[in-house]
Amino acid sequence: MALLHINFFSKSLSKITEFYMFLPNDLQPMMVEGNPHHERPTKTLYLLHGFSGNAADWMTGSQAQEMAVKYNLAIVMPQGDNSFYLDAKGTGRAYGTFVGEELVAYVSRTFGLSDAREDLYIGGLSMGGFGAIHTGLKYSETFGHIFALSSALIIHNIKGRKPDVFDGIADYDYYASTFGDLEQLEQSENNPEYLIKQHKEQGREIPPIFMACGTEDFLLNENHLFRDFLTKEQVDVTYQESPGIHDWKFWNEYLEPAIAWMLG
Repeated sequence: MALLHINFFSKSLSKITEFYMFLPNDLQPMMVEGNPHHERPTKTLYLLHGFSGNAADWMTGSQAQEMAVKYNLAIVMPQGDNSFYLDAKGTGRAYGTFVGEELVAYVSRTFGLSDAREDLYIGGLSMGGFGAIHTGLKYSETFGHIFALSSALIIHNIKGRKPDVFDGIADYDYYASTFGDLEQLEQSENNPEYLIKQHKEQGREIPPIFMACGTEDFLLNENHLFRDFLTKEQVDVTYQESPGIHDWKFWNEYLEPAIAWMLG
């Protein structure tokens, strides 16, 4: 198993950024004998970290390395800062473009990995769960499947928010600079629900989505609302929940089921 730490210049971010990557290209035959996943070319999963996290979170907090070996997955873990993986206004803040276009192209080209839709997946937790859903939908011709754990689906919470409001996590200026005009948020492409409706109007294929959330998670209601929206819109969604809070214990419980679901 190769562990890579890559620093490279991103045009989308106008700076040197980083990502970690597990690449199962050096496994001994005895480790993969009889494993059908190693009888096909390596597929790639992009894993997005949460708010206040960094590129190393999945590497240090989860069983991502074991999943890379077991399922013959190149797992790419980029630095997303606190961007919600959106294209914010201003130079160097196009995190959606970075993950959905630039990073995918860089990784596929540099490591000779497939860029076919059926070989590319995206997933994440909390803010990264939102990012996986939004990026996977915006770049639905790039990613074949999406999974999202304890997703920070906060669009309806922050819409129309006024200045001088702090909710314990962030203030108005942060939300406005990240999501754009909060008065128009629900009708903007930063809203995953808007993207779903847009896809349906245009007859574009929507990737299947896997969601999971703990029954004691503070984001449970937001996940229920989005699940119900997807069901109403007849989007292919698989939703699971079980006792758990917003922590690595829950996310590790669902990482492998999400990967197994993606791979069919």
